Amino acid sequence: MAERWSEATVPGMFFNRVERFGDRAMLVGKENGRWASSSWNQVAQAVRETSLGLMALGLAPNGTVTVLSQNRKEWTCCDLAIMSARGVTVPIYASNIPKDCAYIVGHSESRFCIVENGHQLAKVLETWDGLPALEKVLLIEGEKPGRPGVMTLSEVREEGRRQDPAVFEERVRAIDPEDLYTISYTSGTTGPPKGVMLTHRSMRYINRAILNYVQFSTDDVTLCFLPLAHMMERFIHYSSMHAGVTIHFAESIEKVPENLLEVRPHAFFSVPRLFEKVYAAILSNVEAGPPRKKRIFGWARRVGERCADLEIAGKPVPPLLVLQRRAADRLVFKKIRARLGGRVRYIGSGGAPISPEIVKFFHAIGLPPLEAYGLTETSAPATVNARPTLKFGTVGKPMPGCEVKIAPDGEVLIRGDNLFSGYFKRPEDTGKAMDGGWFCSGDIGELDADGFLRITDRKKDLIITAAGKNIAPQNIENLVKTDRYLSQVVVIGDRRAYLTALLTLNLPEVRRWAQENGVAAACDEALAADPKVLALVQKSIDAKNRELTRFEQIKKFRILPADFSQETGELTPTMKVKRNVVNKKYAGVIEAMYT
Repeated sequence: MAERWSEATVPGMFFNRVERFGDRAMLVGKENGRWASSSWNQVAQAVRETSLGLMALGLAPNGTVTVLSQNRKEWTCCDLAIMSARGVTVPIYASNIPKDCAYIVGHSESRFCIVENGHQLAKVLETWDGLPALEKVLLIEGEKPGRPGVMTLSEVREEGRRQDPAVFEERVRAIDPEDLYTISYTSGTTGPPKGVMLTHRSMRYINRAILNYVQFSTDDVTLCFLPLAHMMERFIHYSSMHAGVTIHFAESIEKVPENLLEVRPHAFFSVPRLFEKVYAAILSNVEAGPPRKKRIFGWARRVGERCADLEIAGKPVPPLLVLQRRAADRLVFKKIRARLGGRVRYIGSGGAPISPEIVKFFHAIGLPPLEAYGLTETSAPATVNARPTLKFGTVGKPMPGCEVKIAPDGEVLIRGDNLFSGYFKRPEDTGKAMDGGWFCSGDIGELDADGFLRITDRKKDLIITAAGKNIAPQNIENLVKTDRYLSQVVVIGDRRAYLTALLTLNLPEVRRWAQENGVAAACDEALAADPKVLALVQKSIDAKNRELTRFEQIKKFRILPADFSQETGELTPTMKVKRNVVNKKYAGVIEAMYT
């Protein structure tokens, strides 16, 4: 049957799925403590009414609308409504502080800003006087204040119901695949965020390409918990929609473990930080158990990893090892998977490097991660490391229709239908980022003989020691972070004689260890300075150093009194470390390690 709407645009794809799935559940979220679903038809109605309401307020083709909200049904409805009006969605992380929100609203020249609640509204009200283009703020939930220009989303939908539906259909059909569907602002690890312009063509390419690696059923459910302002979650969101999957919204990042057990998803995707925490929690649970439990876990892990090594190498698994893996699965692995809901077939990692040790562990327990590499400028994924062709320690091969090559200086260059159209209002930066049709990623990497890409570091993060040695700090940091007592690791050493590191503690684990070992500390800061804790961490650093070449070893370290956070400025909303902020903030601590 011929599709009624164009599959080349995101709204066209969505409305084709509406006609196919109708009253089936599409979006599910917690309301008053219970999971409540909205069907494809109900979401489509909300999209039409919101889109027509926005058009009545003056949203013109190519007009920008900012969305400042946590993940929820209305986020998706508003995004689709803006796109259906041929507008451009500009997402803002809900955790951003007022001045960062104001920068994005102002720079994107948004006339409309959709906010989740009174908390987010306050951020905009605080800075509105400095935003001359901003005309209206639309409130998803809560009582609106008396300030002129603030409307509720319900009022927008009511206005939409008074409009001619034919206007909506005409606007959707006018969308061109080369139209922008979003301007996604980067996290800004080194300066003000840049607005990455992405087209419907790039998103629809990604939606189709990712299905080469995951085979979704229309009976599958996913759990959405990364911010939808993050391109990784955004492409997963619309790829799930493309496949007709039911999408559940987690209540919060803190409630993900609880929601996993309630929703029992078939797939979920995350940044490495979640997998690091899950891995550390599993090891902690084993360590706290009796000796017999430790022995069984150790044996099961060795069996699982041997099987994974053979399967990835394309070699047969001996019958005895097959039997051992079945026993290991029954005794250990099945119980671990049950803590993730018990039905998971796909887990995905992206947005930052993940330790090969952690990847191999999840393979061993029967949950091989789909590891993707890409940037906002590549609409998220450019390469994918997934069965049946994968290699530990790499980020896989380029997706179909995407090309990767290595520049003479080692930089990874990318070309394909997934590339951005440029940086909004920053043509000079766009020119610097492109080289003859190839996007200059800023990452250093290498392609092996089989075409697998290995990322070694960010170009600007590469350490060159006083002795002229080139060192990739991320590889060392990922190795050290596998210790369950550590949270963040920042390796220092550019133009220095040796490497040092700033460390933060995984406080729940260290507090538990301290209690078991009779270490009393008045506060977490005192715990970080306790000689026994220092000795514990030194033992771990010594063990990790034995896995590194001499010039890569950490000679000195300092434990910082508190973990990094977005609120204190060291982390981006996507949990990436702002090295320049850390280096400046702790300059005195760093210098003390070299004097």
